[in-house]
Amino acid sequence: MASPRRAVLVMCDGLRRDLITPEHCPHLTALAARSRCYDNHRSIFPSVTRSSAASVATGCHPARHGLHGNTMGLPVADGHAVHNVGAPEFVASLRAATGRTLRVPTLAERLRGHGGAIVFSNVSPGGAYFHDPDGHGYVYHRAGSFGPGRVPLLAGDHLEVTHDAAGDSAMTERFCIEVLQERRPSLAVLWLCEPDHTQHDAALGSAEHLAAVRAADRCAGRVVETVDRLRAAGEDILLLVGSDHGHETIAQIVAVEREIHEAGLKRELDSPDVVVAPQGTSALIYFSADALHRVEAVASFLRSRPWSGEVLVDAELSRIGMAPEGGLCIAVSMAKMPGQNEYGVPGLSATAVRFDANPKKIGCGQHGGLGEQEQQPFLFASGGDFAPGTRCDAPTAIVDIAPTVLQYLGMASGADRFDGAPLPAN
Repeated sequence: MASPRRAVLVMCDGLRRDLITPEHCPHLTALAARSRCYDNHRSIFPSVTRSSAASVATGCHPARHGLHGNTMGLPVADGHAVHNVGAPEFVASLRAATGRTLRVPTLAERLRGHGGAIVFSNVSPGGAYFHDPDGHGYVYHRAGSFGPGRVPLLAGDHLEVTHDAAGDSAMTERFCIEVLQERRPSLAVLWLCEPDHTQHDAALGSAEHLAAVRAADRCAGRVVETVDRLRAAGEDILLLVGSDHGHETIAQIVAVEREIHEAGLKRELDSPDVVVAPQGTSALIYFSADALHRVEAVASFLRSRPWSGEVLVDAELSRIGMAPEGGLCIAVSMAKMPGQNEYGVPGLSATAVRFDANPKKIGCGQHGGLGEQEQQPFLFASGGDFAPGTRCDAPTAIVDIAPTVLQYLGMASGADRFDGAPLPAN
């Protein structure tokens, strides 16, 4: 009797496509040679991990799943407060403020009763938990691991790893043995923190950065080795290996909310009438009901600033998969600069903070906007009907992963249920 199909997804957080080279990524390079590679693959907006995790899990952009970014404005009595989506408690905060978590089903929910889903993640807690915020499957994370019903898992089962390359390696080893070889869910997800974790504190192309890239490559290679062994034993496994976004180099840091206040467009520096939720190289701006008459003035101010790139207002947000809801009225992708960093890596960008810039971050990696490099994740598909050793130039995006997985597993993946579509296999 044939084994049921299984899907395995590995995400190397923040690894941009053009930085995968034979020298630093021998395992990924070898996998690419025998996979179908997607050369026009893109992230979402904002190109940040927490909303990307929700988009991978749901196949939808933030306008549909409702998780706006790495930070997000939630209502308070007279406006909005900015919350860190990565905090362990944010799932409960979002439910308390809106009456729900994500607005559309996740892969974990769809696969409940159909072989289930297990997620191992070493990014922020929010980046992990929004794969399955309502507890339909298993999510393992160093800040707390949960089974069905979001029942906490005890110490012996909990994922005890460090938030670095060593933690990724330990997590990968457990994932390969316990999840892939023993528990065998319909969907197994491994989300590495590297190279993103290191890139936020190091220059792209530096020795520290390249060591993190090599570490992620080794983890991916360990999974490939395990999947190959399982396939040789007769298993039918779809292996998807990719990233959620790329990185660019911080060339300028702008205190956007402070500048809006100093322009006379916000009552007080800390007032809730106009608040900025920074997303690295982009920002989302929320308005209270009594500040809506200032939206156009704020947009005009942003467009006049040299550090501002594309500014989208209200209905224009739909062009980037966002929606004017919950006080969100403006999105701004920060300005891009020509040239390269000190290691010859292209992609320079301004970044957004609320009130105070940290100059120590200039020269480090960042992401979140619409820039060419930050919108350059990679994706390789191996197994099933995916033609090995081929390349696809058609536009694809991370929202295509969920419908691809469901189609491979023989479950309905109609276009009305997703913003994405199954990846072209040939």
